[in-house]
Parts: sequence; C-alpha cells; structure tokens
Amino acid sequence: MNVDRLAAILKQAAQEEIMPRFRRLDDGDIQTKTGAFDLVTEADTNAERVITAAINAHRPDYLVIGEEAVAANPELLQSNLEDRIVIYVDPVDGTANFAGGLPLFAVMASVVQNGETVAGVIYDPVGDDVLMAECGCGTWQVFPDGRTIRQKFADPVPLSEMGGLASTSFLPVDQRAVVLGNLAKVKMLASYRCAGHEYRYAAGGNIHFLAYGKLMPWDHVGGALMMRECGAHVAKFDGSEYRPSDISGGLLVAPDKESWDELKRDVFTV
Repeated sequence: MNVDRLAAILKQAAQEEIMPRFRRLDDGDIQTKTGAFDLVTEADTNAERVITAAINAHRPDYLVIGEEAVAANPELLQSNLEDRIVIYVDPVDGTANFAGGLPLFAVMASVVQNGETVAGVIYDPVGDDVLMAECGCGTWQVFPDGRTIRQKFADPVPLSEMGGLASTSFLPVDQRAVVLGNLAKVKMLASYRCAGHEYRYAAGGNIHFLAYGKLMPWDHVGGALMMRECGAHVAKFDGSEYRPSDISGGLLVAPDKESWDELKRDVFTV
C-alpha cells in the first residue's frame, strides 16, 4: 500500500473518531484492560474499525492486525508473516494520555511484507503532521502544508551527556531496580507513555537513546524502521536484530553501535 494513502487513512480516522472525543470522554467511555495504565476507549475501538475497513476496501488481500483486535483474539499475534502483507495498527497509541486529556497520543501503522518491515507511519492528530518511513528512503516529517523535513538521529555524546526516553515498567522488578539505578549515569531521562511521540522526538535528533522492555508490533515495528532510516543503531537487548514477529527481548536504540554497547553495558544490564 502506498505510504501516503496509509497516512491519509490514519488522518481520516483521527478526524472522525478520535479528535471529536478528545477531552470529551465520559466515565463509561473508558475501560481498563490489564491495569490502571492499560486503557481502551471508544476512540480506540472506533478508529481501529474505520482504519481496518478503509485498508480492506482498498486491499482486501492484506491482513490487518490491530491492537484492539488482538485484545479480543490473541491468536492473531501468531499469524504467519511469510508470503503475505500485514499491516499492524495502533489506533490510539498513548491511550492513558488521551483519556487523561494530555495531547501526547498518536495513530500508528506499519507494513510488513514477507516478514520484513517496509514502511511505517505515525500521525499526530493534535499537530496534524506525519512521520513516515519506507525501507531505504529515509524518515520524513510531513506537514499539512506539504513541507517535508528529512529526519536525523542525534550524534553520539558521552554517556554522562546522554538524554533519553525509556519505559522500564515491563521489566521484572529486580531488573527494574538495577536499571533505574544505572540511569543516574545519564543526564536526562523521561517517558511520554506514548511510543509514537517518543519515536517522533527521537527521529528529530532530540535524544540519544530509547529503551523499551515490552515489544508489541503495533508499538514498535514502524518506529524501529524509522530509527534505522534516520541513522540510529537498533537492536534487542541481547544484540540481535529486532524482527516484526518479536514480542519479547526488549529494544534499545542509540546513535551508533559504540553508544549502544556502552548503554547496554553500563545502564541496561538486563
């Protein structure tokens, strides 16, 4: 599927199903899935339905796997990625932020062909701009007026000068305690609770690392491609290549291999 068409589908769903509900949700419109920070709203379910229908109308031969569809049928995650095109969809990434009225949420989709990631799109409904990447073509920010800016990951700096974004909540408690202690070695640490905005921020060269303990394809498949396409070194915590079928093993992103090795050795000792 053309990446511009995919971006247009995400934008339309956001305009129809997400933004009209932003800061207008009633208590009955928000449900808890696995915990206080794992929520689903009417915006999530309706936007995923609209996105899936639009993709299927254009390409009925594609398999669309959305976050909420997997919540209803976990076996979808076991789908064979070989010899087919799969589009992963996160209708509202950062649902807890969205439900809390914070403008840090995104709509994401990634395209996997024959087991390889070929494209990714992250749409910001509040800013109305898109981050997109196609394999071998770089990562680009596209504004509503048509302006485009090619993205570049940050240059390497010493560990003590690094700033980054990390999600440590999915690490085992003992490992989490070690990593949080080690993070005192870097200059700045934050978490937006929205991988989409974290990838957007990193693509513009604003931070030096990203780290995630939990891998779900709708959260990271497209973002990992974008990071590689803007020059970053991307690998699982064990140093192996991150694949679309991976749902465990953690993910670490850094400016280059040397920075990655230093972060892994001195900070993310998991």
